[in-house]
Parts: sequence; C-alpha cells; structure tokens
Amino acid sequence: MLDVAYEQSGPDHALPVLLMHGFPYDPRGYDEVVSMVNAAGFRTIVPYLRGYGGTRFLSAETLRSGEQAALGQDLLELLDALQVEKAVLAGYDWGGRAACVVSALWPDRVAGLVSCAGYNIQDIPNSYKPADPEAEARLWYQYYFHTERGRGGLNQKRREIARLLWKMWSPTWAFDDATFQRTAASFDNEDFVDVVIHSYRHRFGSVAGDPHYASVEARLAAQPEINVPTIVLHGADDGVIPHRGSEGHGKHFGGPYQRRVLAGVGHNPPQEAPQAFAEAVLELCRNA
Repeated sequence: MLDVAYEQSGPDHALPVLLMHGFPYDPRGYDEVVSMVNAAGFRTIVPYLRGYGGTRFLSAETLRSGEQAALGQDLLELLDALQVEKAVLAGYDWGGRAACVVSALWPDRVAGLVSCAGYNIQDIPNSYKPADPEAEARLWYQYYFHTERGRGGLNQKRREIARLLWKMWSPTWAFDDATFQRTAASFDNEDFVDVVIHSYRHRFGSVAGDPHYASVEARLAAQPEINVPTIVLHGADDGVIPHRGSEGHGKHFGGPYQRRVLAGVGHNPPQEAPQAFAEAVLELCRNA
C-alpha cells in the first residue's frame, strides 16, 4: 500500500526498536529517545505514519484510510519489508495504537511493548455509547472533523490546529516555535487531511473502512488481549486522556505488565520525558 519513509540508526544487527508517533506529531518527538537507545547498543527505526512526511501511497485509487487496522497492518508490513523478525514496539496516540494492534494480533513479532495511555485498541462497535460530559468536551476536535467545516479547517489551518492541540494536551510542556515547526513540516503531506479525517470518522462508525482491512478490524472488535511484556506510560497532565483512564487497563494484558504515571508530563511522553521513555524501552530490550 505504501512507500514508507523512516529513520534508522544504531547497530544494524542489534535488537530493533520501532518508535511510533501519533497525531499530530512526527518522528522528531523521538530524537532524544533515539540517542539514548542507540547509545545503549540497540537499533531504532522511526517511521512516518501514512499521511505524514515522506510516506506516500503507491496508488491514487487506494482509500486514504486512517483506521486502526490500517495503522497496525502498516507496521506489520514494515517489519516484513525490513526483514525484522522481532522487535520492541513503542508508541503513543496513533503510533501506540499501531503497536498495540501488532502486539495483540501478531505477538510472535514483538519482544516488548511500551504503550502510552494504556490499551489503545478502539472498541468501535461500542463507540456510539456516550462518555461523561468532561470526556466528550476533550474530544471536540474529533467531532469537528466529522463536519465538512472541520475538513476545511484542517486543510487550511493544520498548523494552527496542531499547535492548539499540543498546548491543550500537554499544558506543562513549554515547547518553542522551532520545536513545533520541525514537526509541522510533516503535515504538508498531500494525504494528511484525508487520512486524519477518515481516522476520526471511522472510529465512531460514521464512515466505512477499507475492505482490505476488514478481517483485521473484525479481530480488533473482540478487544483482543495483549500477551507480550508491556510497560504502560501515562502522563499525569495528559489533557486528552487523563491518567486515571488507564488505571483498569491491566485486564487487557496477559503478559508481564507495569504501569507508570509520569509527573509533569502530558500527552507526548517521548518528547516531554525522553529519559523515562527511553528507560522503559531499554528495560524491555534488556529482558528480551
């Protein structure tokens, strides 16, 4: 489906670590983590998700899907293309979801999982059930993207929307303009808007998925257990998914499991707390 752009560093024959970014971020969020993981002797691979940076669809006819099955399948196929038999997977937001999907459905390919905010596989069959009003208010951008006004807004003001979300989701992170602009260049991808809009509409059942991924989505609808060694990281100041939301997620994990709440950290742990993120990754690498 894709020509995937990715950044690779560290020893070629060492255990690989796949570092997966979310929306609206990109691989720049992992720069400090990469340095620490490489210095410890491990290989890092940091892909640009579909719709970001240099990643491109191979065919104009392919649906620009942002559904969870597509993100997970992309990660699995990247492992295949790079001939990576087994890796530590780590991610947050969309990237954490892709890592959770592969860990749940293809655990033989996963040496360990770092998942921010817990179990990230969407329960789409039950997405019609309302949450409490405070939680619904935090999802304003998702409802905005359900409208054509929202599509137009994302198309015309993608940087302004992304910057606002960074501030709302990580209220204690004092990022500067240069940091934001280094990532914002990835939103200029010609498929960014279509992929983002499809993602947020699909998760609520408002649009159909790509039939190519129907069998994977059917497996994810059962909320499969993740049976690989897992460390969950959750920012105490996460402005979109409060840390209490992952308190009961241990029931979704059948392997060795830890949960760590990071004080003073919001929605983007690898960039806000690179040391803590790298330590979680390296713990799994050394135990693999």
